[in-house]
Amino acid sequence: MIIKHLFLCFFLIGWSVSAFSQEVIQLYPGKAPGSENWNWTEKETNPFPNNRMLYNVSEPVLLHYPAPKDKANGTSIIVAPGGAFHILSIDNEGIRVAEWLNSLGIEAFVLKYRLVKSETDNPFATLIPLMNNKDKLDSINAPVVDLAKNDGIVAMKYVRSNAAKLGIDPGKIGFMGFSAGGTVTMSVMLSAAEEWKPDFIAPIYLYKKAVLGKDMPKKETPIFIAVATDDGLGLLAHSIELYQEWVAAGQPSELHAFEKGDHGFGFSPKGTTSDM
Repeated sequence: MIIKHLFLCFFLIGWSVSAFSQEVIQLYPGKAPGSENWNWTEKETNPFPNNRMLYNVSEPVLLHYPAPKDKANGTSIIVAPGGAFHILSIDNEGIRVAEWLNSLGIEAFVLKYRLVKSETDNPFATLIPLMNNKDKLDSINAPVVDLAKNDGIVAMKYVRSNAAKLGIDPGKIGFMGFSAGGTVTMSVMLSAAEEWKPDFIAPIYLYKKAVLGKDMPKKETPIFIAVATDDGLGLLAHSIELYQEWVAAGQPSELHAFEKGDHGFGFSPKGTTSDM
């Protein structure tokens, strides 16, 4: 019930943030397995006000946002931004989420997972046409989805293995993701060994078709799902299907389908019900 109410509050109350220190945690000691030959450099673009996008991510890391010591409650959440595995919406679906979680006393880790290489400095020029051909997009993304899933599992291993050092509860580690980040969230949940599965999850407007793995958790694992009914990518059905599967498995489940908000609302105020 605590987790259920936590995520209900996520969408029902206002929030204020303050800047907390950030640590960059390398997930692998050297080149990440499976992309040893990648030699391109991560880049940033700013197509929207106050919403930076990263692309060409080749070195997966965690951005650690510690909870203020006077508020820390032992709970932690790994946050995976979305972007169709071509970009990362690092502000709207990552850093702002982490800062808000900090304000609730929750330790946050933003996952920068590996992405498809962009051949130009305008990743949207390649991505937007592909959004109308999801089969082709899935084919291009498939090898990277597997790598991103691995990055998520390694992130879980790091946080749980270092719980004592981080001052967090190893049994209260959640995983939250938006869109493609939701795909990563569910792939981690369904692919990781039982000891590395998250304790609770929050896939937000996830793309379910690309999810990897089939191993449902053996322990009780609450899920909080949110999506806009008018999702422009047609992903409402993906959230409903996931909700039904979790209910059928006897797991604590909650689904919020907002009337309006389109796809990718994240933490952006849009004047729609998703602002709640």
